[in-house]
Amino acid sequence: MGDNADGTAVHHRTCPLCEATCGLEITVRGEFPSHPDERIRIARTTNLFARLLSTILTTENESQRKERFLAIETQLEMADALIREDMEEVQRLMQQTMEKMGISKDQLDELAKRIVEQFGQQPPSDGDDDIPLDDRGFNDPPKPLN
Repeated sequence: MGDNADGTAVHHRTCPLCEATCGLEITVRGEFPSHPDERIRIARTTNLFARLLSTILTTENESQRKERFLAIETQLEMADALIREDMEEVQRLMQQTMEKMGISKDQLDELAKRIVEQFGQQPPSDGDDDIPLDDRGFNDPPKPLN
């Protein structure tokens, strides 16, 4: 388990890519992943997050800084919902994001309707990409959008 009384362990990591130790401190509950690829993923994700925060914190305009924090928070919430496979939450977050961009639910519904009209309700792919498209029933030419 961990080295500390609360079951946590603190690890200082050296980057496997550049061999730098930049002061990154990771506190882990339980065992730190032993697989090298998982350790690299943790380092890359942590590095990306630190760069994003650094970019936001150096933004002088308070309004832009707030928008950027909200953007990261929303995308992290989206990633969490996708990982948990909570598609209802993913849809809610997507709709919320689109509304912030000025795209209403009615506009999204109309777009979805047009996509279905254009491409139809296609069966899900079975992953066999060697079968020609026309043998899968997708041989109707697409209809133009008006």
